[in-house]
Amino acid sequence: MTDLGASDLAGRIRAREVTAQAVTRAHLDRIAALDSTLNSFITVDAEGALASARQVDQRLERGEPVGPLCGVPVALKDNLVTAGIETTAGSRVLRGWRPPYDGTVVARLRAADAVLLGKLNMDEFAMGSSCESSAHGPCRNPWDTGRVPGGSSGGAAAAVAAGLCAAALGTDTGGSIRQPASFCGVVGLKPTYGRVSRMGVIAFASSLDQVGPLARTVRDCALLLEVIGGPDVKDSTCLPAPLQPGSLQQACQRRELKRLRVGIPREYLDQGGLEPSVERAVREAIATLAELGAEVRDVSLPHTRYAIAAYYLIATAEASSNLARYDGVRFGPTLPGARGNLDQMYSASRGEFGAEVKRRIMLGTFALCAGYHDAYYGRAQRVRALIQRDFQRVFDGGCDVIACPTSPCSAFRLGQRLDDPLQMYLADIFTISCNLAGLPGLALPCGLCDEGLPVGLQLLGPPLSEATLLGAGAAYEHATAWHTLRPPLDPVTS
Repeated sequence: MTDLGASDLAGRIRAREVTAQAVTRAHLDRIAALDSTLNSFITVDAEGALASARQVDQRLERGEPVGPLCGVPVALKDNLVTAGIETTAGSRVLRGWRPPYDGTVVARLRAADAVLLGKLNMDEFAMGSSCESSAHGPCRNPWDTGRVPGGSSGGAAAAVAAGLCAAALGTDTGGSIRQPASFCGVVGLKPTYGRVSRMGVIAFASSLDQVGPLARTVRDCALLLEVIGGPDVKDSTCLPAPLQPGSLQQACQRRELKRLRVGIPREYLDQGGLEPSVERAVREAIATLAELGAEVRDVSLPHTRYAIAAYYLIATAEASSNLARYDGVRFGPTLPGARGNLDQMYSASRGEFGAEVKRRIMLGTFALCAGYHDAYYGRAQRVRALIQRDFQRVFDGGCDVIACPTSPCSAFRLGQRLDDPLQMYLADIFTISCNLAGLPGLALPCGLCDEGLPVGLQLLGPPLSEATLLGAGAAYEHATAWHTLRPPLDPVTS
């Protein structure tokens, strides 16, 4: 049961071929067996998960309707607030904080009858590319436990790849869903900015953050997005465009790509910096798209070379503002009694930000200082507009999607880039532009590198083109077998 995806499990539970409780217990048992090595979970809510599964089974027994995720075990990145369940965003600063409410995406999962297993490890406040900056210790890649799973949603990618949950929700600020999906050999979808509500997301960079699913297959990602997407009056940045039930899953029925025009940006493939085996796998994937009927053409995104600099000015500036609220008084453990003792709360919650978070706060604060604002933050925003125009020019020129690598490398070794922040940041060089432009992006497995680690293909589209991306991804998935591969070694013994 732990090798099945979300769609398959929901179908079998609804048909009463297996109970939701049995599925949940199987995943909890697997977490207990493997996660002491992987460290992908921060909190496991076994009691709550089994109670939810029991309710699903009881409703099915009574013949009552159930939601589209009935009994499916899903886990959540730890920056998605959950009522009564500790939410730390991977930081000591929020240790012990139990939110009094569910975020919108969490509430929608519950309404769809998903079983929430717990909270997943992540880079502190989503700041990182390797899941090593967490206050709860680094997460490990199930393909090789000496390597990183990617970040900041590394715990989500590792848990899905290892079969600890059928699907997971992460957040993507500069590639934090797609890059770990690539490193761990799963599918990750970053929706259009505003497609999914951010109410209840602990903010990193408010103009860039977006919630999205990680799963085993493209169809599973489509199912999750149908559940969590759509308008939300509690989030003023959420788009009014509704998602029709079943529409994205219907798009996943596509098996050929005739009349699909795919742009290949020369700045991504022809400028060097790619690991040779990663480049080979991506070029073979592009050839497969052509064999399926797609028209492949060269395109240019000339301002891509400025994306890293613009991103790390904009994102850190927004982070320095968003993190000012964490002063050790307003957040902390929920203590017995109506409000708890403020002195106790302050003492218990007192903790420092980690080194990476401090670095980004300092950089962002400097970029917003009087005398430097226009020279740095203002200029970065103007570059962002140029990057948006590059993409718009390509799509207006006839391309339906853009195909490129997800990351220039496969999963690197734990600790390998911790002392070199610039090399760490470059792991996101192919994903950052998508966030700056507010576009949707899909990462899916397309091969293995020379060391036997997963490689990811990335598909980008214009705003609200998730159906096109999912259709193209599903056609590629149907024609290949990369998504069926699982980590070859049991993480306990690797």
